[in-house]
Amino acid sequence: MEEPRITVGICDGYPEVRGRLNGPYRVGEVSLTGEIVCRPLGGLVVVSDPVGRELLRAPGIGLTAERPGTFTLHEVTIGVRFHWERREAQTFSGDLTILNAGNGSLTAVNELPVEEYLASVVSSEMSGEAPYAFLKAHAIASRSWLVAMLNRGRTAGARGTPRETATLREGSIVRWYDREDHTRFDVCADDHCQRYQGITGRVAGRAAEAVRETRGVFLIHGEEICDARYHKACGGMTEDFATCWEEIRVPYLSHVSDSVTPQAPLRTEADAERWVLSRPDVACRTDDRELLRRILSEYDRETADFFRWEVSYSRQELEGLLRSKAGIDFGVLQGLVPLERGPSGRIRLLRVEGSKATVIVGKELEIRRWLSPSHLYSSAFIVRTVREPSGVPSSFTLYGAGWGHGVGLCQIGAAVMAEKGFSAEEILRRYFRGAALVKRY
Repeated sequence: MEEPRITVGICDGYPEVRGRLNGPYRVGEVSLTGEIVCRPLGGLVVVSDPVGRELLRAPGIGLTAERPGTFTLHEVTIGVRFHWERREAQTFSGDLTILNAGNGSLTAVNELPVEEYLASVVSSEMSGEAPYAFLKAHAIASRSWLVAMLNRGRTAGARGTPRETATLREGSIVRWYDREDHTRFDVCADDHCQRYQGITGRVAGRAAEAVRETRGVFLIHGEEICDARYHKACGGMTEDFATCWEEIRVPYLSHVSDSVTPQAPLRTEADAERWVLSRPDVACRTDDRELLRRILSEYDRETADFFRWEVSYSRQELEGLLRSKAGIDFGVLQGLVPLERGPSGRIRLLRVEGSKATVIVGKELEIRRWLSPSHLYSSAFIVRTVREPSGVPSSFTLYGAGWGHGVGLCQIGAAVMAEKGFSAEEILRRYFRGAALVKRY
């Protein structure tokens, strides 16, 4: 097996792309450097300098570095639709392609070797100052997920085939989102796939060293590279694959306790309530602010209540939110009723009851999207409803646990384990049961 190359969508659906070539880049016989402005024109891409002089036009512009070089893209949106969404300038190594995406928009794609890409991913997902064993574990998990995803696409014969899947029955919407739903590149640069924020984050800490030391090492189950999912904080128990995605059993993506002391999976609503309202002694429960500073990026540290959290809405606020996010007028909202949970307490089916409509929604990410202007931290929550004397709800409070889908590696839990002296292999064996480490290149 040779090291693959990867195409990463940095900007997708932008009305224009502005950037700077920090050295000579070649398009055919033309060499460009400095500031560029890219705009769509019909089915073409037009590249101009900052004062508007046209430099190139073509259906797609492929810019190849004449020597190892970098480019900077301005106003890149990160954290798309999450509570910490923002824009910033980012610098990348490798080649750049600008594509006409149709509908008056452009896509900017970075192509580079997988190992170079991973050095940025590890320090973009978490801080490069995190404990070294954790950085190594994350490098192996990220590499495994990436190549497993590429292999699935090639086996299917059409990488990029949309994998958003909905089961629509009368009175129900059950939808999940897989990560191969990009058509113009392999992966995006945001949380939908893996965070990839260029070389700025990569230079911090020991992330690049961790990638070099684990070069070509994968998590393997049987003969297959593991689809190694991960999330920020499980809340005390990781989740089963089928709670979030397709209804299949993935042995190495089944629930585990985030503690040396086994925790029983949650089976009833009473179990879920006790769990969410408790603070069990588990790895991802930490109040060590200095450790969190070394683990989390600056904008992730804005989320201080990731282990246990609460969100309150008036009934009218939640009715408006549901109209906006679900596109359904529920009328007077009567209740939110969990119907099915996974072992970590994450809700996989929720009944939303209203005077005009009652709908069952799933899976966990769709529930999180319906009940927040961005996303709820997780779907592991219980609902407390305050009612008026007439019985009509006046407010809803969600008490929740964890941050993310909960499947696979718990990033904060793994980092805490590394701080306590666990090795990268021990960390990976906890979260991916039955998987082995194998060097493939």
